[in-house]
Amino acid sequence: MKNIFSTLMFLFGIISFAQQAPFTGKRDFNIEHGASGSGTPAYYLDVKKNGNVHFGFLQINQADRKEIREEINAGKYNPKVMKVHFKTYNETFYVKFDKEKIYLTDENGSIKRSDDCCPVSEMAELNCNCESILYK
Repeated sequence: MKNIFSTLMFLFGIISFAQQAPFTGKRDFNIEHGASGSGTPAYYLDVKKNGNVHFGFLQINQADRKEIREEINAGKYNPKVMKVHFKTYNETFYVKFDKEKIYLTDENGSIKRSDDCCPVSEMAELNCNCESILYK
């Protein structure tokens, strides 16, 4: 009986310490504001009910209207840092996100700063935090 109780307490402890995603559903984002243009990919993330986080993009060529899209499963939600690797353009980046924003980070979770991350309204500023609002 003690073994069953100990096992149940252990399992309950694991479940209670599991990281819960701040939301479920799809959100769009645009971290590098200076890179927006006629062929720039539109990025999104989609948090599933089981905790898996999918990242994707859609790019439409303005000349011929050809669509390029990719979606990957980046694994279970991790509040510290998540690795995203798109095979289409061999693009790898690291992010972390909360309920309202997503942040471009290094592989340790420190938020990156770049001129490309400055919004148009703040172009006089340099070296802005690489972050974006998550749009519903």
